[in-house]
Amino acid sequence: MEYRKEEVEQRRDKFCDDREKSGTRYTMVGVKGGDNMSLMTAKEIMEIIPHRQPFMLIDTIEELEEGKRVVAKKCVSYNEPFFAGHFPQEPVMPGVLIVEALAQTGAVAILSQPEYRGKTAYFAAINNAKFKGKVVPGDVLTLETEIIKIKGPIGVGAAKAYVDGKLVTQAELTFAIGEA
Repeated sequence: MEYRKEEVEQRRDKFCDDREKSGTRYTMVGVKGGDNMSLMTAKEIMEIIPHRQPFMLIDTIEELEEGKRVVAKKCVSYNEPFFAGHFPQEPVMPGVLIVEALAQTGAVAILSQPEYRGKTAYFAAINNAKFKGKVVPGDVLTLETEIIKIKGPIGVGAAKAYVDGKLVTQAELTFAIGEA
C-alpha cells in the first residue's frame, strides 16, 4: 500500500505535538481517503494483535504489504510509564522495548493475513540485535519489519527502527504463530 508522504508527516507531527501537550496515551484517528493513502489506527491495530496499553508500543501503521513488510510509527512521550525508572534524570527508551515495538510491527504484517487472523505471534528468538542510538521523549520511532522467511508456523523478520531517518536499532526476529 502506498501513502501520500506529506500528508502523513503533517498529521504525524500534529498528532505527536497534541499527544505530548495533553499527556494522553491515545492514538490519532487516521482519515482514510484518496487513492494512495491508507493508515491503520490503534483501534484497527488492536483488531489484529492482542497487545493493549500500556504494552501496545505502536501508534499507527503507515505502510502494509500483508505477510511481507510493514512500517509503523511510535510517538515517544515523556509520559510513557517506563521513563519513571529508566532513567529519571535522563529518560531513555529501553532497547528491549524498541525490539518489542519492532516485533509488534512484524506481527501486524503476519497476523493481518486471513489464515492467521485471531492468532498470536510469539517471540522464538532475537538475533544480531544492535542498538546504535538513544530514543528519548519527543522522538518519533519509525519501525520497519520485513518478513524474510516463513515456513509453517515459524517465521523470521528483519527489523529496523529509525529516529529522524537515523538507524537506532536493528535485529533479526524469529516468531512462532500460535493460538491466542
